Amino acid sequence: MKRIHVLERVKTRKEQIGLTLDNISKLSQLGNRTVTRFFSGEDVKLSTLEKITNIMGLDFAGNETVDIKTLRETRAKEKAIYIVSLVQDTSALEMQGLESKDIELLIADTKEQFLTGEYQKNLWAS
Repeated sequence: MKRIHVLERVKTRKEQIGLTLDNISKLSQLGNRTVTRFFSGEDVKLSTLEKITNIMGLDFAGNETVDIKTLRETRAKEKAIYIVSLVQDTSALEMQGLESKDIELLIADTKEQFLTGEYQKNLWAS
């Protein structure tokens, strides 16, 4: 498959997911300039292509390896766990830590907020 076809698939997926170039840069741990070069069609290292496509649930050829729903749910759960762990760590320091059952409910609620609620716009932000 030609590079231009892969680039078009990646661009389409980027729009479907709602990623910005800044999000891609942070999530892939690549520089903004490198990501911009990739999306403008310039030559980049194979490792750059791999990092960008992995974030989007695609393979090297731009084929879907993870569907968008699963990708979004996985990201939402990861972010929810991170947010809840921050709260739990702070609460534990103050001797007000939550029980496991309460933590699981809080994670589920926060995940739902990332998928459909007020935090939806922050799903891909780092």
